[in-house]
Amino acid sequence: MSAPPATALAWASADPYDAALRAGRGPLFLRRPDGWLLPLEVERWCARADAVDRDVLDRCEGAVLDVGCGPGRLVAELAARGRTALGIDVSEAAVEHTVRLGGQALRRSVFEPLPGEGRWDTALLMDGNIGIGGAPRALLDRIGALLRPGGLLIAETAPADVDECVDVHITDAHAVSGAPFPWARLGTRALLRYARGWERAGQWTAGGRRFAALRSRSSRTASSSAEPPKRAAVISSQRVRNTSGGRPVADR
Repeated sequence: MSAPPATALAWASADPYDAALRAGRGPLFLRRPDGWLLPLEVERWCARADAVDRDVLDRCEGAVLDVGCGPGRLVAELAARGRTALGIDVSEAAVEHTVRLGGQALRRSVFEPLPGEGRWDTALLMDGNIGIGGAPRALLDRIGALLRPGGLLIAETAPADVDECVDVHITDAHAVSGAPFPWARLGTRALLRYARGWERAGQWTAGGRRFAALRSRSSRTASSSAEPPKRAAVISSQRVRNTSGGRPVADR
């Protein structure tokens, strides 16, 4: 499956986005054609994982792929716990920040070839990243291909009951930057409508944020709910390889 080029190129070349991550603060917005602005929580993203984030990470299983990892607070927290985790992001600043925090990250689109395809135990779509590509069903299909059979997806959904796919720009307090690119906003009900071929594994609200867990329907041994991890491994580099046993692990 090839990358939606508009999304990857727009995020990768969005100077206000990279500048905000390097500064650790906004303001930064996604802007719809009608002028409506969606604030992006740069300060929270650049901080360490908070209690809500840590609760999500407690539910992760095995090796974790953070799709659209941003500045890497979740990957860094998992690494600090001794967990195998990899972040991917199209932003150079995001990857650099993740590595500085002690996480493992690659500058890559989710639609490009990735290490450990079909072997990840958990995938994360946090901070609105269910919107990547503006095509939720295609994104869910891609995540399903990255996970092992019966693997777990945890997605953060919009606080409102919304199902919206539009072209947006990234903008700071001064000017719009770059070409428009497709983005989606989904509430939990909308996500579940798109999630054909997935089993519901839970949904919850914490700290004003909403989450849903989904599990692919192809394992006899997977449990039906998101549970604390049963496996852990130590990572030690910024590259990942596949073992003969099929698990993505660090390559020294």
